[in-house]
Amino acid sequence: MATTTPLTPSDQRRKPSPPPVDARWWALCAAAALVLAGCSSLGPHRVWGTAAGAGYLAAALLASRGRSPRTAGAVAVAGAVLLPLLWLLAVDRAQLEVRVVARSAGLLLAEGTPYLQRPVVPEDFNPYLPGMAVFGLPDAVAGPGPLTDPRLWMGAAFLGAFALALPAGSRSAPLRWIAACPLVALPLAVGGVDLPVAGLMCLGLALAGQGRAGAAGLVLGAAAALKWTAWPAIPVALALLAAASRSAGRPADRGEGRRPADRAAARCGLVALLTAAALVLPAALRDPGAFRAHVVDFPLGLTDAVSSAASPLPGHLLATHVPGGRTLALLLLGVSALLIALSLLVRPPATTADAAARLALGLLLAIAFMPASRFGYLVHPLVLAVWAAVREKPGRPWLLRVRKQVSR
Repeated sequence: MATTTPLTPSDQRRKPSPPPVDARWWALCAAAALVLAGCSSLGPHRVWGTAAGAGYLAAALLASRGRSPRTAGAVAVAGAVLLPLLWLLAVDRAQLEVRVVARSAGLLLAEGTPYLQRPVVPEDFNPYLPGMAVFGLPDAVAGPGPLTDPRLWMGAAFLGAFALALPAGSRSAPLRWIAACPLVALPLAVGGVDLPVAGLMCLGLALAGQGRAGAAGLVLGAAAALKWTAWPAIPVALALLAAASRSAGRPADRGEGRRPADRAAARCGLVALLTAAALVLPAALRDPGAFRAHVVDFPLGLTDAVSSAASPLPGHLLATHVPGGRTLALLLLGVSALLIALSLLVRPPATTADAAARLALGLLLAIAFMPASRFGYLVHPLVLAVWAAVREKPGRPWLLRVRKQVSR
């Protein structure tokens, strides 16, 4: 009797189908976390790597078995953020930045400045602007404890600002993914001062894209009072406001001699500067010498104490191994800033996604050429790239847009 065979090729019947993209991504995250757990000399990082590696492996297994991305992502967040965070809070372990922020808040309340007068060792330095001390105020007022830990408040500020910056109706998936991403999950668990800065920059650009110049200036001014890395977001927001108003085709207001685009940008810039000044100047003027030593000289490597931010990025390698390399690194940093500024004048960003991509590029160059830098600072361009991809075309699969945005 004649028989028929299926038209499906034999090799397709024998070979298993490739694992889903989500499974491969979570497996890659697991490998990175476990490598960190085995190589890091920092106790909190080893705790995070072990817990996160288990969480990522569980997420990869669930994704490979066809479970929904929401379920796999939730498991990854539980393993990479919640479990290590709760454990580290219970045993009172954290990254150095958490203790620096808590101490700065106590100094601010007691002496009016968050900076020690005579810092000696790297642990004495507070390289952040005075606004960062606000996250240590619960600890300074109510005393140390799991609920007053600065990392909780920094993480809440980041997640809240990032969620508000996302388009309404498409927040859960990007928020879940960014929280589970190793570069974000690690500082959420062990403590990281860059997260609230990145979240506020996204929110400020979102408000600028909506034409809300005053609100954008207020948010960006608050971010600028936390850390120097937020300052490049202000000119980017000004360029976005000006370009958006001009593209709307509004005629010039001849009665006042200034276009609406110029008025919106000026209002945003003025509010941002006034907000930052109100939060920074009182503490800076209290002890200008200490302010300069902590937030200018120490990050630039101009003090006897060597910053622990010493990842092998180009700026650090130049400053360490090349005669006159520190000056060369600072020169490259200045040239990069100048080129980004010229690009804002010649071709200002037309959308919030373009603005975020431009800012991410500028910060990436700054991180590369700073004499004292670390890989953790890459959370800034990462968060901006993810946010830009989500904002670009809300109708398209957002994870694909993230990859295309990062690869530009």
